Order: sequence, then C-alpha cells, then structure tokens
Amino acid sequence: QVQLVESGGGLVQPGGSLRLSCATSGISFSDYILNWYRQAPGKQRELVARITTGGSTNYADSLKGRFTISRDNAKNTVYLQMNSLKAEDTAVYYCNAVRAGSPWYNYWGQGTQVTVSS
Repeated sequence: QVQLVESGGGLVQPGGSLRLSCATSGISFSDYILNWYRQAPGKQRELVARITTGGSTNYADSLKGRFTISRDNAKNTVYLQMNSLKAEDTAVYYCNAVRAGSPWYNYWGQGTQVTVSS
C-alpha cells in the first residue's frame, strides 16, 4: 500500500520558517520525481517545487530563494524548507510522487495546513 504522509505544517508568524516533511512508503522512492504543491482557499492547486530522481530542483518563480526542496533516499522522505514566510503562503501543502518512466504512477499525500499570520 502506497502512503505519502505530510507533517510539519502549522501556524507561523510572517517572516518565520517551517520545514515540511513527506514520508513515503510502498514505492521505490529513488525512482520517483517528488513535488510539493499548494492550494489556497478559492485558488487552484499550484506547483511549489520539484526535485528529480537525480536531485535537480525547480521552483515556482515567485518562491525562488525562500523555499528549498530536498530528498533523503535513505529515509524515503522529501522535505520543503520554507523561510521568510508571508501571509500569501497560507495554503494546504501537498506532497506528490510521480514515477519517472514507464509505467507511470502518480500518488498524493493528504496535505498539511500552513497558516502564516500574526
């Protein structure tokens, strides 16, 4: 059974930091591209960051320099370090795993709430 379990969300003041984790099980972790998405109330889900099987990273243009995605293949876990948080970063953050190559598999976590407010 495949599971992606996010943790680390919560309430933080503007300018603060959070580190999200996504622990996976049931997949060959090193074969998967890992993504963090977020969805704010009334808005579409958007891609925040991506890390490939080789460790290359991509970020939404608006987030470069503040967020860092990383992976630990030994722990089957992907992380999202979020710094200098702003109110507009408030959203539910989702972990997503996509198998690189064939066959194609796509899995989602249940999401973790991040609220940035004073």
